[in-house]
Amino acid sequence: MNRRKSREIAMKLLFEMSINKESYEDTIESFKENTDIDLNDIDIAYITKVLAGIHENGKEIDKSIEKHLIKWKLDRLSKMNLAILRISTYEILFEEEIPDRVSVNEGIELAKKYGEDSSPAFINGILAKMI
Repeated sequence: MNRRKSREIAMKLLFEMSINKESYEDTIESFKENTDIDLNDIDIAYITKVLAGIHENGKEIDKSIEKHLIKWKLDRLSKMNLAILRISTYEILFEEEIPDRVSVNEGIELAKKYGEDSSPAFINGILAKMI
């Protein structure tokens, strides 16, 4: 099972949830029914844990992100950057077995792949302040 790929899928599903306003349970079920990805190649338990953790701890996660934003508010962030920040922040705050540096690096890699040109530096700045 590939953790990086699983994290990327979790980020995409979180992004999808921000647009469709569906529950994480429905989003995961829809993903499992409609994906072309071999489910044996990813860690569905990790994806579920992350999305459930963000759902359950959303206020604390968002408060932590907002505390490190300078002259920005959460509602001004792109939905993609916010999804990346929420996953990385969740891992930093609640996943003891994942080193903070790994969460930051993975957030930056997702920003390089899915964000705007300035996203990697922006994500890095927020997460670096956080840890």
